[in-house]
Amino acid sequence: MPNPLVSGDRAPLISLADAHGVERRSEALAGQALVLFFYPKDDTPGCTMEACAFRDSYADLQALGAEVWGVSGDDARSHQRFAAKHQLPFPLLVDKGNTLRKAFGVPAVLGLLPGRVTYVIDGAGVIRHVFNNLLDGPAHRREALAVLRQLRDEAGTDG
Repeated sequence: MPNPLVSGDRAPLISLADAHGVERRSEALAGQALVLFFYPKDDTPGCTMEACAFRDSYADLQALGAEVWGVSGDDARSHQRFAAKHQLPFPLLVDKGNTLRKAFGVPAVLGLLPGRVTYVIDGAGVIRHVFNNLLDGPAHRREALAVLRQLRDEAGTDG
């Protein structure tokens, strides 16, 4: 697996189908920031808390100019059930074979469990923040909101 990507690195281009077969491409975001969160497995307690935290702050994240995409190796059917059960308003990408996870260098925990890592990617495709925490799913939302607010504030003072 390649070295994990860090803040300041250019994010790999993303091109994956979501749970409904819609191709999600990072270049189609047209300068919009992206909160990309990798999680281990649909409908497990920690992943549910994380996804629901992003759901509960989705309007705030969008107001800060960001889109949210969740990524795991689960199949489309599993993603559909998970999203419907928890009313997730953002797409869940099907990372068959963990190709995107590998491209970002998301580390496994104890060499076995897929890691839980969130990337905040700015509109130019540069990773501005990486947050790796397997145990505190809701912290990923807090981190993403804080970074997006900081980016907004920086843009306001620079312009």
